[in-house]
Amino acid sequence: MLWKIIGVVALVWIAFMVVGALIKGLFPILMISAIVFGLYLLYKAVTGSEEKTTIDKI
Repeated sequence: MLWKIIGVVALVWIAFMVVGALIKGLFPILMISAIVFGLYLLYKAVTGSEEKTTIDKI
């Protein structure tokens, strides 16, 4: 019974280590992509779109 508990604790610890490494590695990429996407949306909002809807053409 003791070895099962130690095994479960070890597996949970390894899982947290893997998830932590993935988050640590992917977090900067996520932040950069969020900033670039936000800048793109800001650019589109400021410049406006050349396409008009059918309601605007009436």
